Amino acid sequence: MPDQFDVVVLGGGPGGYAAALYGAAAGLRIALVEEQRVGGTCLHHGCIPAKELLQTAEVLRTVQTAKEFGVNAGEPTLDVRTSQARKHQVIDRLTKGLETLLKGREVTVISGTGAIADAAARRILVSEGTEVAGNALVLATGSAARSLPGLDFDGSLILSSDHVLELEEVPRRVAIIGAGAVGCEFASMLADFGTEVTLLEALPRILPGVDAEVSVALARAFRRRNISAHAGVRVTSIEGTRELAVTFEGPEGTATVAVDQVVVCVGRAPRTQGLGLEESGVGLERNGFVQVNDHMQTTVPGVYAVGDVVDTPALAHVAFAEAIVAVKTILGEEVQPIQYDKVPWGIYCHPEVAFSGLTEEQARERGYDVVTAVQRFVGDGRALILGEPDGIVKIVAERDGPILGVHMVGPWATELIAEGYLAVNWEASAAEIAPLIHAHPTLSEVFGEATLALTGRPLH
Repeated sequence: MPDQFDVVVLGGGPGGYAAALYGAAAGLRIALVEEQRVGGTCLHHGCIPAKELLQTAEVLRTVQTAKEFGVNAGEPTLDVRTSQARKHQVIDRLTKGLETLLKGREVTVISGTGAIADAAARRILVSEGTEVAGNALVLATGSAARSLPGLDFDGSLILSSDHVLELEEVPRRVAIIGAGAVGCEFASMLADFGTEVTLLEALPRILPGVDAEVSVALARAFRRRNISAHAGVRVTSIEGTRELAVTFEGPEGTATVAVDQVVVCVGRAPRTQGLGLEESGVGLERNGFVQVNDHMQTTVPGVYAVGDVVDTPALAHVAFAEAIVAVKTILGEEVQPIQYDKVPWGIYCHPEVAFSGLTEEQARERGYDVVTAVQRFVGDGRALILGEPDGIVKIVAERDGPILGVHMVGPWATELIAEGYLAVNWEASAAEIAPLIHAHPTLSEVFGEATLALTGRPLH
């Protein structure tokens, strides 16, 4: 007989370990099956290592401009191996902390590759021959980097995001295919490291999911940093064995760029193959994601799915929220379904991008009587003090109604978005926020000024 638990969690990434920790805090007996160390893509191959290397880029950029502040630090040099060592120290420290948390809450962590033996019985067979079963099963097996037809990752010439995060030498010339969040972060980081970057995006603009004005502002900033960004283009060929010739065609015709490596950043695919899902009756969508309802329940009673295996924003904090929804449903508690178009997004390129809620285009498509306000960081004292005046804060609102979306590009946007997120989710109006005081001089004043502008009485 397999060991019996209240909940068995398959996968130890953000969705999986959040389900385990939250369930254990509620008094449930939890088993967590993970084939590697806990932490998943975010901790080991995504959020944390990427932001660590982006922080290296920021430090390098800061030292390079130090003389503008009267600090003569000389010409800095980059030691990528030292940065990589620091990155691994951060990852290891966070992983050990997570392992300690799981142990402290008496979560049984089982090392091995799990697959469904019987979905109806919520029974999991682990690679080493162990079987576990639960009153409920949470699928959280995460995702893997997606490639393009004919572009298999080799780790040498054709790189995935995983490969970029392990680079120990700075490439001289790189083409990045895909200008979404990851592509733009890598373009920014490598440009700071001294790489000649060509950024290629099939859709009409870079960061296609963000508000158009934010996308335009970022593209302008990238041009000033000599990042060659091309939107609305299609890669037609990649030829060569040592030096690669990447040919693409778009609105301006056909062009070829010579690079040393190609980085493919076209999203991630759910890790749902080989888990026995279809054989067990767990419904899958055509793109391989697990079918769920707004309580994260799959087509099989007692089986749930969270995180990158479901077709929702591939963000660690979204996986956390989905895990809480799943566990509360298991407990029979009242659940507030996630409003996915209101979750906060942070993109850590330079300048940073962050947003929550509807873009202006989306709001108009939904029939709102839209009003907007745009405030620029160039007029903000703190931004000028920092030497980072690029960027805007844009608020999208319903006329005489609530704020529908907040969109930012500029210094520390990923931190500033918290106020915008609260405004959107509490359905606050500009008139309700405008009287609130923002400390001076701060970057947050730009948000306050934008709300004042929406009331028709801007201060500056």
